Amino acid sequence: MIPFLARLLDITINNSTIPRDWKKATVVPVHKGGDRSAVKNYRPVSLTSVACKQVEHVIAGYIRQVWEDKDWLFEGQHGFRPGYSS
Repeated sequence: MIPFLARLLDITINNSTIPRDWKKATVVPVHKGGDRSAVKNYRPVSLTSVACKQVEHVIAGYIRQVWEDKDWLFEGQHGFRPGYSS
């Protein structure tokens, strides 16, 4: 599976395109708590392609590493950075 995803990522990046299926999502309401009849007690969750999520994770990790290596982030910027939240 990994070689297939790697090839797909390579094609996607080289062509600057995203597969059409990756752009589609099924939005599902998830109950947060409280009265189930109140719309405000639900939040939307987008169900997207697993392959898309994996590629997203790889790219985000690469970008995060570049930012860390180049020291582009201020020390106080700790949102979404592992080990920086209190």
